[in-house]
Amino acid sequence: MALGGNPIFNGKNFRGATQAPSAPYGQNPYGQAGYGQSAYGQAPGRAPGQVMDGKTGWAAGQKGMSQDELQDMYNRPAAGPADTGRMTFDDVIVKTAACLGVLMAGAAVTLVVAQGLAMMLMIVGVLGGFVLALVNTFKKQPSPALILAYAGLEGLFLGGLTRILDGLYPGVGLQAVIGTLSVFAVTLVLFKSGKVRVTPKAMRFFMIAMIGYAVFALINMVMMWTGAVDSPFGLRTSVEIFGIPLGVFIGVLAIGLAAFSLIMDFTSIEAGVRNGAPQRFSWTAAFGLTVTLVWLYVEIIRLLAILRGDD
Repeated sequence: MALGGNPIFNGKNFRGATQAPSAPYGQNPYGQAGYGQSAYGQAPGRAPGQVMDGKTGWAAGQKGMSQDELQDMYNRPAAGPADTGRMTFDDVIVKTAACLGVLMAGAAVTLVVAQGLAMMLMIVGVLGGFVLALVNTFKKQPSPALILAYAGLEGLFLGGLTRILDGLYPGVGLQAVIGTLSVFAVTLVLFKSGKVRVTPKAMRFFMIAMIGYAVFALINMVMMWTGAVDSPFGLRTSVEIFGIPLGVFIGVLAIGLAAFSLIMDFTSIEAGVRNGAPQRFSWTAAFGLTVTLVWLYVEIIRLLAILRGDD
């Protein structure tokens, strides 16, 4: 499972972006002669001194169009991003909603099937989701089918995880959903207000903290697999600082990193819309948001379980 940060713009540089073709040398985009060429109504290719007919010129380019047709053309609204095949915020919202809808459908499956089957589906979800996360991250062009498949597999994983933890600590599943939505809403409001922005200094801190978190997670996983620690959450609950499980501190840090990753996502999406990224990249923007929200949910439900287990 990828650890957040929108992968849409990492090294892609909006590959495949469409731009209006440039005008030929010496000619501007409206078909008129460039500076120093055919001045004062002299047509290109005519001999010096040969004067154009007064009815020709710019209007000749509109030959065959009536005055009403010309006026109707001028009165039409300018083409917006959606009309020119560029990404919009609405595109990202719709695609993200589709990903989350598929994710919730996958989660519903593991919540209603038999316990044994749910555990098998959870394993399939976590492994398949990890593979597709890598595939979608490194693909140069987004694939809606693979992105939706990733969302469905992550849904199987989250549904199984929620079923286990909610069975041990009733209510943590709903609390985690509310917590995830709350963090998302607060982060979006702060970003829209301009009070939180991605700065070089913040990025350096984020990268250092992410490396430290990744190293801890890897060590913890190895120790759990080898049986060095027998706690359900490994070092997170077997080590305490001032009587507080280490997992509480790690969980708060991870939630903060996931929240900052959302800020990075919003920044990337805003840059994509502003720079006229192709509309298809709205799928990858939705994928990036889905990855971050999955990570955020996992961290919140694990922190809640650790806090409940310490009661």
